[in-house]
Amino acid sequence: MLKNNIFYILASFSSLLVLFYCLMMTSLSRGAGESFGVFLLPLSSHFSWDRASVASIYSIYMVCLGLGSLLSGMAFDRFGPRFNYMVGLGLLAISYGLLGNLTSIWQFFIILGVFGGIGASMVGVVPAQSLVSRWFDKNLGTALSIAYAGQGLGVLIMAPISQILIDDVGWQLSYKYISYIFVFLFIIASILPWNRISKGSKNNPRKTFNGKAVVGISLIKAVKEKTFWGFFFIFCFTAVGIFGISLHVVAYLVYIGLSEVQAAFSFGIAGMLNFVGMVLTGLAADKYPRHIVATVSYLLSFIAIFSLALMQLFPSIILLILFILGFGLSAGARGPIITTLMAEIFAGKGLASIYGATNLGQGLGAAAGALLAGFLFDLTGGYNFGFLICTIFTFLGALLFWTVPQIRYAKI
Repeated sequence: MLKNNIFYILASFSSLLVLFYCLMMTSLSRGAGESFGVFLLPLSSHFSWDRASVASIYSIYMVCLGLGSLLSGMAFDRFGPRFNYMVGLGLLAISYGLLGNLTSIWQFFIILGVFGGIGASMVGVVPAQSLVSRWFDKNLGTALSIAYAGQGLGVLIMAPISQILIDDVGWQLSYKYISYIFVFLFIIASILPWNRISKGSKNNPRKTFNGKAVVGISLIKAVKEKTFWGFFFIFCFTAVGIFGISLHVVAYLVYIGLSEVQAAFSFGIAGMLNFVGMVLTGLAADKYPRHIVATVSYLLSFIAIFSLALMQLFPSIILLILFILGFGLSAGARGPIITTLMAEIFAGKGLASIYGATNLGQGLGAAAGALLAGFLFDLTGGYNFGFLICTIFTFLGALLFWTVPQIRYAKI
């Protein structure tokens, strides 16, 4: 009995360590990328680029993040987590280390867009979902929501820090300091016991044998199922709405009269609430019908978009608070629901590849949303058409939770 209790305690502690590591990697890798909204105005001013041109850097980043998610899943299934984290952290360290020396937009496309996007995908939610599902059985939704919430936590950490660094040392040195973080994490990743980490907990039905899952369907079979495409387009449509807002929100708040520090701080608070919202969504999704939980989060997104749009006419702290609460608690909140459903429906050897393939939808949607919002601003001189587009696509994402049977009627 004593031996079993000690083993249980050690297993639980190991599970929490794996969860913490996934949370940290997701936070810092995505947080660095999502902080691009803070760099948008300095880059526009320094290089005299229009808003759409600078936004296109982020669009390429999101496309490569989506494509990289597919590559990340396939690499994880074939080579294991050590390969993912070493390659991903190496790419992030190199790309952010070079950004301060770039002089033309095509260089940003390659270094930040391609290398940064693929690097972030290699250490982001795709390997995190696969690892966490091997270490947690009960309360899987809660555990996955914590790992997924790292994206929101990363914004909270990186957005204000980036703004402070930019104000203090400029955008070039700010990027170099960020690269030092990834160099340190690369060194840590090189000494971790990856063989043990990749196997999962002893009593978990998703555990692996010799580091590989023993059951499940392949990506080729998954793409023939309607449920796969339901997940893909939920990611895609929702990302158009959410990322069309998130990239431009700092610039928009400055546009309507806030200072740059106030705008970045508001974005950072929303990022903090992203973390809270994702965790609360994961807890709720373990207890209540998931399409209902998702719908509540979409309602919060609508409140956020409408509040932000109204601030042009009625500058008010109340509307700003409504935006921060609505956007903060809902942006990314659908992710934990999707990751939990996919871990249950597609559990097995192909999970990482399947999840990575659906995450491609998020990359494409985010790129389209960010680029459209920037293009419409340059075309019309304002953000109203961008708000309309974001609202429509957010609604379409919500609709799919009700119209895809296996998603709507998934077990609790």
